Formats: sequence, C-alpha cells, structure tokens
Amino acid sequence: MSESDLPVMPTTRTTLLDPPVEYAALREGAPITRVRFPNGLVGWLVTRFEEGSAVFADPRMSARRPRHDTLAEDETYDPENPGGELDPGFVFMDEPDHGLFRRLLAGRFTPKSVQKNLQPYIDRIVTEHLDAIEAAPKPVDLIEALALPIPCLVICELLGVPYTDRDGFHHATEVMMDLSHTQEERNKGARWLIGYITDLVAAKRADPDSTGLLADLIRDADAGESFLTDKDLVNIGVLLLFAGHDTTMSMIGLSALTLLTHPDQWERLAGEPSQIGPAIEELLRYLTIVQFGLGRVALEDLELGGAQIAKGDLVVVAMAAANRDPRAFQDPDTLDIDRKMARHMAFGYGVHQCLGQNIARAELRTILPELLRRFPDMRLAVEPKQVPMDAHGTNYGVRKLLVTW
Repeated sequence: MSESDLPVMPTTRTTLLDPPVEYAALREGAPITRVRFPNGLVGWLVTRFEEGSAVFADPRMSARRPRHDTLAEDETYDPENPGGELDPGFVFMDEPDHGLFRRLLAGRFTPKSVQKNLQPYIDRIVTEHLDAIEAAPKPVDLIEALALPIPCLVICELLGVPYTDRDGFHHATEVMMDLSHTQEERNKGARWLIGYITDLVAAKRADPDSTGLLADLIRDADAGESFLTDKDLVNIGVLLLFAGHDTTMSMIGLSALTLLTHPDQWERLAGEPSQIGPAIEELLRYLTIVQFGLGRVALEDLELGGAQIAKGDLVVVAMAAANRDPRAFQDPDTLDIDRKMARHMAFGYGVHQCLGQNIARAELRTILPELLRRFPDMRLAVEPKQVPMDAHGTNYGVRKLLVTW
C-alpha cells in the first residue's frame, strides 16, 4: 500500500465524551497499523493498552520525535524543528539526560509536597470561586468562573508568577495549543511566553527574597546544587506554565460536564464523597483528554505486537483508545466511579509520565466534592449538544459550560 493510500489517523468525535468511533475497529483488527497523521507524516498508530504501555516503557523508543498532530495545511511546519519557537526541553529528552532534569524537579511534585505546599492555597481559592459562583446571576459559565482561573492561580502560585499577568499567558497558551492555528501563529504565542518567563527569571535572580519554584531553582543553581542554566530555567518555566494550566482546565471542565450528563454518577459521588479518589481516576481514564496521542521514534529495528517497526519509524500511542481497551478494562465505554483498576494511561506511562499529575489530582479532588456539596441541583443550562467543545487543541475540552441550579 502506498503512503497516499494509508488511512488517516481518526480525529473526529461523533459523541460528546467518547473518542473517535474508528478506534474500536482498529483495536480489534489492526491495533498497530500504518497511518497518515494530520500533517501528512506517516507512522504507526497503537490503539491497545498493553502495546501502548510497551511503547512508553521501551528504552529503544526515543522521546525525540517530530510533531504528528499539526494540521496538514500548515505550510510553515518544520519537521526538523517540531516545537517551533518553543524549546520542549527535557520532555523530548532521552535517558540519561531526561533523568537528570526529572530528578531535580520530581521531589517538588510528589503527593506529600503538593499537600504541604499547595493544598491550603487550593482549598482557599476553590472556596472563594465557589462563593462567587453562588452569588453570581444564573446561568454561570463554569469554564470562566472555575475551570480556567483555578489551574491558572495554582500554577502562578507554584512558579511565583503574579496573578495579574494571567490573561496574557492564558492567551499565549491558548494559541500555542490550538492546532487550528498555523505554526507562525503558535510561534508568536511562544515568543511572548518565552519573553515573559525570561524577564521573570531575571527578576527573581535580582531579588534574593523572591518565592516560588523558579526562585528555589535559581538558589539551588547558584549554590552549585544543580546544573541548570538560565535557559534551562526559562524552558522549565514555560513548560510548566502552558502545560500545567491548560491540561487541568480541560480536565476540570470535562469532568463537570461528564458528571452533569451522568446524573447517576453525580448522585453516587454526592452521596459518598469519600469515593472521590477512585472517581477521579475513572474520569481521567474515561476522558483521556490528550486528543492525538503521544509519539515516540524507534532507535533501532524492533518488533511490537507482531508489527515490524523500522529504525526511525514514528510510533504514536492513541491513549484515548488504549484507555477504552476491553482487554484492560471491563465495559470500558461505561463511566463507573466505583471501578477498581491498577492504572490507566491518561498521564502517559514510564519515565516520561506527566510530572504535574499530582497537582491536577489535588485540584480535581478539591473542586468536585465541593461542587457537588454546594450545588446538588446543578444542571446544564443548555442541551448537551449545544455545549461548544474544543476539538482542535492538544487537549480535548469544553469552551463554555453554562449551568444553573
């Protein structure tokens, strides 16, 4: 089969909360198959859980990969410079370099660290925003009133970014992650963000009393306890700033929409808030917001699930498909907040598993029970099919979520 005749990676959703329907047939008939990606690149698409986990865990698979998720009509896309203006930093590094960066940061993102350093702040701002929602005229847009500001505030608190600057970096992030924009448009957002973080690093370096993760990393570097340069610090700040708030915003909005459209699960969780931990893991599995999967490149010829992968081949794991694999999850297309599972793939897997996952969990664990407790009669103010969705961003999400009670 010629490359022009290959099937195109499924990207169109026909139902509100489910991945493309074509994934089910691929999982059963062609779980590792050659496809063309949205920008015309050719590679392998993996749709099963076991094989997807193997891709992420295999040291013969490199994280240094081209972007497969840009749009085909984007003539400015350069495969040799997949991040455009943005240096993806340690996210695209392999071992041992990736591990050196990861170890400098990992201790600050453990459940214990998040509980100690961020949870009191999360508790306070969630209460403040729910108070404002309660006092606001109805209907209320939960994205604007809750899902957007909370992650933005939390990442500002973590990095030591003035909250007054949030509108600028939210706009830059939105442009960067919306794949309907050209590479040049996304580069413009990246340049703004890089410039902002560069100035922030300089300001924190000039102020010995400055606070936040960047200030701590600067002091460690100055004391000779790390190898980080100012360029490394900027890359880390940019990565955490744009990835840390967009992903969690999408997950909060989608989780609220999911519970509002599954009243049995809403009532179940409202009646037993102690079930919030398993409920969050089920929502993460069920929704799997990364729309177009994550890619790796084979460093050598290898075999995967019966497929012969050649050195240099792009291999993309469709995590949304893998997390609906009936071999790994019973009745996977049903939302069940009582589900017991060993793990899922919403945050990836292996050494590159999402660094900020415990912050996302902390925000969801705080927001959802309080939303259920304070607004037991909350409902959508529009029909589900009228809820505008973000189908072009790196993460699937809700653009506007009007609710009343």
